[in-house]
Amino acid sequence: MSSSDTIAAIATPAGRAAVAMLRISGADVPRIARALLGGLPAPRRARHASFLDRHGAPIDEGIALYFPAPASFTGEHVLELFGHGGLVVTDLLLERALELGCRLARPGEFSERAYLNGKMDIAQAEAVADLIDAATKAAARAAVRSMQGEFSARIAELAALLAELRVHVEAAIDFPDEDIDFLTSPAIVERLARVTAAFDAIQEAARQGALLREGFRVVIAGRPNAGKSSLLNRLAGDEVAIVTSAPGTTRDVLRQQVSLDGLPVTLLDTAGLRRAADEAEQEGIRRARAEMQRADRILYVLDASSAGARIWPDEAAADLPPGVPLTLVLNKIDLTGEHPEAALQGSPPLLRVSAVSGAGIELLRVHLKASAGYHEQAGGALGARRRHLDALARARALVLGAADALEQRRPFELFAEDLKLAQRALGEITGEVTSEQLLGAIFGSFCIGK
Repeated sequence: MSSSDTIAAIATPAGRAAVAMLRISGADVPRIARALLGGLPAPRRARHASFLDRHGAPIDEGIALYFPAPASFTGEHVLELFGHGGLVVTDLLLERALELGCRLARPGEFSERAYLNGKMDIAQAEAVADLIDAATKAAARAAVRSMQGEFSARIAELAALLAELRVHVEAAIDFPDEDIDFLTSPAIVERLARVTAAFDAIQEAARQGALLREGFRVVIAGRPNAGKSSLLNRLAGDEVAIVTSAPGTTRDVLRQQVSLDGLPVTLLDTAGLRRAADEAEQEGIRRARAEMQRADRILYVLDASSAGARIWPDEAAADLPPGVPLTLVLNKIDLTGEHPEAALQGSPPLLRVSAVSGAGIELLRVHLKASAGYHEQAGGALGARRRHLDALARARALVLGAADALEQRRPFELFAEDLKLAQRALGEITGEVTSEQLLGAIFGSFCIGK
């Protein structure tokens, strides 16, 4: 496959719909447009046209839009055909484009060409995919901000502050005999403080954005009949799980997506943890343990009406994987007459709730958002991914290392090298520093046609 090929793909989901769109990009678009439409449409003007087969007979009719290079999404000539959304007719249209010399586009290849042709950087391209996949309104807003370049602009400002520092360092290295006490210069200390503050602000905005993108994974676990499925139903606001008095009703993992004030949360209801003779229940318990290993937090549900529920037993602790954050949920307080309250300072923290009456559920929701580190009023969240957070963390650590070199009066060269590496780490976010392997991983996760 070559980046000089003219590529084509259906850019709308397969199936029966009112409209489907075929996108074509590349140098051969003008020739292909003449063959498909009988003529080249005027640039950026919607034209009603018949889409023609090799014999000049219409395959379909609809709207054609032509965007000549470089004023297009990809920076190449682009043709978009909007026709009727039927499986057969869209396949015929795509087959005709391939017959005329197009190659079927790889996933994300249109966005990849936009990046390669300077129409967007990698962070913006990733934000396009994140906008499509957004599970909540807050996640969509964060993705739009990054898609429009806000995240990239913040990174560029940070890189510019580092560049200013490097200028002073290089001057101190190149002119060592000048009467400049670089190490004690208030301007350098002040610039370092500004850089650190800028890192703190952008890391928080990016962390919120990554949380909105990736969501929070919560596993509901506990003994049979503790009320795990009832708690899932209450948090989901719907009867998504079967609830019975018979122990062992839940045999498989039940997943439910919910939004907690914009935070996407995946709730997983699991089989009751006990020694089971039934083979199907044993498999359910095995799956429950596997999900707990991958959880961001476990809600371990205890039956408040059961004897011994007030004591955190060793056998229950043995059910849980080490290192996964845990919250105890004392359920069924409607049967004991207790009031909902949270003891969040303990280890592990404990909340009293009733999945039946709803008492204490709002406290639980607040606790989940807090434990995720989510701030619902953080309107400045930026669409970001884990690789962005990793690059920011490495860059910040290098800046702190440079500050330490300054304080310890180490050689200028060490200070300069740390700043250089910090700039390189920031460049990984926007694609100034990248690799073919990284590009393949990023754009390979996109939809075909995007």
